[in-house]
This record gives sequence, structure tokens and C-alpha cells, in this order.
Amino acid sequence: MNAFLKGLAALGIGMSLSGAALAAEGETPHYPLVKPVEQDWSFAGPFGTYDKGQLQRGLKVYREACAACHSMDLVPFRSLQDLGYSDAQVRALAAEYEVQDSEPDANGEMFMRPALPSDHFPAPFANPQQAAASNNGAHPPDFSLIAKARAVERGFPLFVFDIFTQYAEGGPDYIYNLLVGYEDEAPEGVTVPEGTYYNPHFIAGPALAMPPPLADGQVTYDDGAPQTLDQYAHDVSAFLMWAAEPHMEARKRMGFNVLIFLALFGGLVYLTKRKVWSNVPH
Repeated sequence: MNAFLKGLAALGIGMSLSGAALAAEGETPHYPLVKPVEQDWSFAGPFGTYDKGQLQRGLKVYREACAACHSMDLVPFRSLQDLGYSDAQVRALAAEYEVQDSEPDANGEMFMRPALPSDHFPAPFANPQQAAASNNGAHPPDFSLIAKARAVERGFPLFVFDIFTQYAEGGPDYIYNLLVGYEDEAPEGVTVPEGTYYNPHFIAGPALAMPPPLADGQVTYDDGAPQTLDQYAHDVSAFLMWAAEPHMEARKRMGFNVLIFLALFGGLVYLTKRKVWSNVPH
């Protein structure tokens, strides 16, 4: 029976092996213990686009629930205009943050000033050591590219189908499932270190140092969207995908145009070949 289950896992077929069951039999568990459930995203597929309303909600969730620990060092404030904000709104939002000026003042001292649209989101900690010291020794990762840097391998045969469906949402799927996947108690056979929180969707172990960051009613939405954990997780996952790949829509449009060009070019090459060789004896 154990060999049969491991065979299914090797094939990547929808059934997930329980890490606790393997550990009980002396096997090495593989993480995540539960693979992410694929979600429905507006930006999925070759013609997918970002939902600006969702991205604005995701920004709000990030600022109110995530920014206290996680930085976004590579995201400038001016890029928020892509979310539908005006220049004045971006300037007002940036001014809510303080950054250190790149040049000293008249006395040669470095000083803090309100951020400008050209500045990037400031980190909540001065350095990685301070970040780790403030979070029980765990350095919270930067969120700039997290949606592209974190994903679960889907294995065979799913990765074959992904080639044709253009599946590239592994990062948002993983982030969403991680945010909603916390459980109060670990199953028998799973050891959770003290000070960590059990989450079978975590890619690096059975538990992580971050407590559940979201809860129902935590963030107030102005557009009437549900204020639930599920909605928060969807919105912030989509926002982090945009942060990691803000030019995805342009890339997809260019790819589609290139395919049309190649099809027309291939047709012209074929017709030219027919014309050139039509009167040549074979």
C-alpha cells in the first residue's frame, strides 16, 4: 500500500500524501504536506489581465497587515499609477512614509524626509539582523518578488498540461493556500517546534514562525467587497503577483502579436517557396 501511495505522489496525481503518515512509517516527509489548491485568477491564461480593484484591495491588505514585517524594496511608489491611482493620490500615499534622503543636509548629517513617488517602499527594519531579532530569529522575506520566487512543483503529468494552458500562477496559488491554511493542531506524528505555527501548506517544513496574519474583519474595504480571510488572501496574493510582474499584461500582448507575426511570416515564406520552385523540374 505504501508503494502504491508513493507511486501516485511521484506521478503528481491529485492525491496528496500525508507527511504525518510517512513520518509514522519512518519515511522522510516532503513539504508542503498538502499541495496548493489551484485558484481562479483574472490574470490567468494567455489573455488574462489584472483586476485593478482587486489590486487596490491587495495593496490595502499589504499596508495594514503585512508591511509591519515584510518589505517591498524593489517596488517604487510611482508604479502604483498602474493600479488606477492618480499622480496626486500616489504622492499623498508616498508622503505617509519616511525615507532617508540620499544626500546629507547642510551640516553633513543624514536626515529623514517624506517619501516621493520615485522612492521605493521603505523596509520596516533597518537591517536583516534587526528584522530577525524582532521576529524570534526569523527574517521576514522581502515581498517584491515573492510571487515568482515561491511556488510548489506540480510534477508529472501536470507540468505537461501547464505548457499548453500557460499556467504561471503557482506563486499566487501557494501564497493564498498558505494564508488560509493555518490549523490549530498538528496531526499525530508531526512535530511543531515551540514558537511556530502549524501550516501543512508551508513549503519548507510543517510549521513557520509567522502567526496567522489575516482574520475576518481585519481590513476595512471601501468598495463593498467581503471582508473575510478568503477575500483578503485572494486580494493580497494578486497584488503580490502584480508587484513581482507589473508588466505581465504588456508581455502577453506582445507574445500574442509575435505569434500572429510568425504565422503570417511563415505563410509568406511558404508562398514564396512555392513561387520560386514552381517552374523548377524535380
